Amino acid sequence: MMRGWVLPLLIVVAGVAAAAGLHADRNDGGAVVVLLAFVAFAVVNSSLVFPKPSGALEARRRSEQDGRPVVYWRPGCRYCRRLRFRLGRDARRAHWVDIWRDPAGAAVVRSFADGNETVPTVVLTDGRGYVNPDPEWVRERL
Repeated sequence: MMRGWVLPLLIVVAGVAAAAGLHADRNDGGAVVVLLAFVAFAVVNSSLVFPKPSGALEARRRSEQDGRPVVYWRPGCRYCRRLRFRLGRDARRAHWVDIWRDPAGAAVVRSFADGNETVPTVVLTDGRGYVNPDPEWVRERL
């Protein structure tokens, strides 16, 4: 679970270092702007921008009940982030599984991606999985 926070933490540390350098040069306004930009970038690369993940088994059970697809993702994945932002508010209608938190979810992804953990992987209620699908295609399934 901790490895999902490594990238955002490194981004914040880099922002603090850059802001400290600007502060040392007596550029406090620039330091604040740089720090805020790095923090915003860290948030975008964290799991905070994704809907609350569930486990793979729970997501599959819910998907069978309501017919919504299951999206397997991991923090720091730019393709997952692209899918999430392109879906907008509709992203909440899918069931999201963080494969770094759920080994069963990682196994599902490997079964559809030739043994790789390629995300995002979207699994429909009929059991068919699609690796890195177009966001508009996913929106149509929601």
